[in-house]
Amino acid sequence: MNTIRKNISVLLFMMALLTFSGCKKFLDINKNPSNPQEPKAEIMISRAIFQMANGTSQDYMQLFKVIQFWTSAVKDDTFEKHGMPGSGSDVTGVVWRMNYADLGLNLEAIIEDGIANKKYEYVGIAYAIKAWSFQMTTDMYGEIILDEAFTDPNKLTFRYQYQRDVYERVREWSNLAIKYLEMKSPLDYSAALAGPSGDYMYRGDVNKWKKFVYGNLALHYGHLINKPNFSSTYADSVLKYVDLSFASPAEDATVKFTASNSDDSNVFGPATGDFFSTLNANNARISSTILALLTGGARGGIPATDPMTSLDPRLSRLLTATVTGTPPTPGVYKGNVPTKGTVAPGTTPHVFGLATGVATEPYLGKYLFSNKGEYVLMSYSQLQFVKAETLFIKGDKPGALAAYHNGIRSHMTFVNLYGKAGGSTGNIPITTTETELYMASPVDVAQTAATLTISDIMNQKYIAQWGWAGLEQWCDLRKYHYSQDVFTQYYQLSGSEFATNNNGKYCYRFRPRFNSEYAWNRKELEKWGGLEPDYNTKETWFSTDKE
Repeated sequence: MNTIRKNISVLLFMMALLTFSGCKKFLDINKNPSNPQEPKAEIMISRAIFQMANGTSQDYMQLFKVIQFWTSAVKDDTFEKHGMPGSGSDVTGVVWRMNYADLGLNLEAIIEDGIANKKYEYVGIAYAIKAWSFQMTTDMYGEIILDEAFTDPNKLTFRYQYQRDVYERVREWSNLAIKYLEMKSPLDYSAALAGPSGDYMYRGDVNKWKKFVYGNLALHYGHLINKPNFSSTYADSVLKYVDLSFASPAEDATVKFTASNSDDSNVFGPATGDFFSTLNANNARISSTILALLTGGARGGIPATDPMTSLDPRLSRLLTATVTGTPPTPGVYKGNVPTKGTVAPGTTPHVFGLATGVATEPYLGKYLFSNKGEYVLMSYSQLQFVKAETLFIKGDKPGALAAYHNGIRSHMTFVNLYGKAGGSTGNIPITTTETELYMASPVDVAQTAATLTISDIMNQKYIAQWGWAGLEQWCDLRKYHYSQDVFTQYYQLSGSEFATNNNGKYCYRFRPRFNSEYAWNRKELEKWGGLEPDYNTKETWFSTDKE
């Protein structure tokens, strides 16, 4: 993270600490108009939206290995073995920090200022972010702090609550978000929201923010497929909220960047330095899982060996081929098998566009990983696959097939939008002809309702979420319990491929942030099994059949 980004995070964190400790003297004595006594929603909203990208992207560097979006070039990577870092590490604790420090009290301040001064658009946006953030946090860690999070500034320890309680609260905050987004402020804040320090996502378009809330609720209910009453109760909510959400990829929820300097560059781009600091030819290598799905394995078939092309036009837009000869020419596409590392060093390309991952090689800015690229939080294509999955479970196979086809086609549009918008080298737009040739292939795409399977839907959703929707993909894997029948190309671990403490079990949660929970809140963690070596394998409520 570059220095200015660090300073922003530290500033927000210190604001949180000051409030937690009950220390208000700084605000009481400060009369400098350039450093106002009371935080205003107008100057805080852009930082909150930035943190949605910053917080998730840092934890995704490791989560992407668990879900096999990418791999390390080094054998026996901890996260590829579904392990956790050793004691004292804050790795995988950034979403926790995002929720309770970077966003937490800052969102509360936006809500307080917005209600007191009738800035209803800001209140609605803040509640939308709060619902999304707590949803992300509970899906990452399971049981978390809820009622005691921001109520008592003198508390140093906090009790956890069941994930079921958090899910209920997400619905409450979502309803409040819609309530305030439908209210009109007496003053016109449209210019401030649309300005350079305003709403980085939708520039004050409250109708799109409402669709974001509905989309978050669709994903929320879509996690509950294992509940006995899913088909009779939750499924209709999924379908309702998908249809109320995005109407096309043009409404996708993204954090936007100008790339005019490193401070306003995509958090998944090279200018921030976040990824080059850990690249060192080891991390973020193409996985065999995504390569297989893009080269004939999307319907469970045997993928091509060392392919140079594919009928799926997304292969060349998402991934980089190896290079051979002088001058270098594109060679075959390669992917590392999880936990195995790179068999032949330097031959598995980096997902960011580096053919070998050597730091001196020019950065190509592939797909979503460019400085000007948009950081995607939720997409129309993703929601169409949620709809297809739900209709399939309810027994509406024709409806599921239509949503499934729509999800694939809209992801082709997604690839064109974000590859081209980010200025990614080599991202030539996918043509209609390429799309339709792929759609007509029964090897790659189910052609009839009778031949459609849940695996067809979930494998295509995996492709559509690759490179950005890390937590939603993990929810998908967990709710199907890592089934090879569903995720046919996901590499199944066995024996010593699992982390030592896992006892042959897959990971279902990350450990909370060390420097708050394990350092200060250990007694509460102990109540929930948080000190046990295999805590990360304990299943989360949403993926079980428990009500």
